[in-house]
Amino acid sequence: MAKRNTIQRQLIIAAVRFLADHPTAEEVYDRITMEYPDISKGTVYRNLNSLVGSGLLGKVSVHSSADRFDHILSRHYHIKCIKCGKFMNVENFPYFNDLDEKVAKVTGYKMEHHYIVFSGLCPDCAKTAERKEKTEDGACACSSNGMRRLSDVL
Repeated sequence: MAKRNTIQRQLIIAAVRFLADHPTAEEVYDRITMEYPDISKGTVYRNLNSLVGSGLLGKVSVHSSADRFDHILSRHYHIKCIKCGKFMNVENFPYFNDLDEKVAKVTGYKMEHHYIVFSGLCPDCAKTAERKEKTEDGACACSSNGMRRLSDVL
């Protein structure tokens, strides 16, 4: 039996698309309540899972973190910054279907698909870490006028 296309379901799909950065259920709830403060958290959570079950949204399980929701339904990979938590698609990188076949061959499993979430430092956090490292190594973190900037020591 098909689920009714309620206003709540429409709002949730719209919020996931609007946020576009793989929001958590809490972030979806926060976004919706900005305009519709009467919607309950339970309604948002229940409908998110229902929309995933119906194939209208994707869910990405992230180790030691809240599940994230995705409006892009084609198979693709994700990456998460270990410092700031930024979560995004790995662009211009193909999904390797043959990986499923290889794993099936060595395990005997009948594979459906795989999810991979890469982790590392995003470019912004890497720059910040590099600046901090230079400062700790004794390099001067001064601007051209001799004044230290907060951004140089972060």
